[in-house]
Amino acid sequence: MSIRISAVSGAIAAPYIPELARLRIEVFRKFPYLYDGDMNYEKEYLQTLLKAPGSVIVLAFDGDQVIGASTGLPMEHETDNIQRPWQEAGYETQRIFYFGESVLQENYRGRGIGVRFFEEREKWARQLARIEWLTFCGVVRPDDHPLRPKDYVPLDRFWKNRGFTPTEGLICRMEWKDLDQARETSKPLHFWVKALA
Repeated sequence: MSIRISAVSGAIAAPYIPELARLRIEVFRKFPYLYDGDMNYEKEYLQTLLKAPGSVIVLAFDGDQVIGASTGLPMEHETDNIQRPWQEAGYETQRIFYFGESVLQENYRGRGIGVRFFEEREKWARQLARIEWLTFCGVVRPDDHPLRPKDYVPLDRFWKNRGFTPTEGLICRMEWKDLDQARETSKPLHFWVKALA
């Protein structure tokens, strides 16, 4: 396996936005996100990563092909729906680094690349001033969701092995169109957190 991992930011990251958009649409179609993605929306949404100081895209390459990516940025540059639950809980968002997506082509999973995504983003966050907390959020779906695969295994154990714990009720909401729905609907996402010692 000739996998190469590289962390990029700012203008250097710009050429990889289309690949990140493609991977987001491909990976998030699966349960639990069931995201019916749109390339034009994705490219616009991902511009935040290029503009936000302190942001990073961690890319996984097989040769010259991008086969996975993960993102992160200081939470103070994220949207209000991401920041508000933390602000209401008394946190200073400039002290929090937010992990966005981790997306990896299915045939490359189970090879330690997802672990590297967490390690590289944490290493990046540790070099930034003021950062005391790492966080990300995952969508909450009911156990009896009709599109839940019988062999579905939540990522809770993987996240706990990276040092994250679920927060006490810190929830944000996001809207997107599910594959089996006619329009966008609001979904709850639960935050997980890790303190930087």
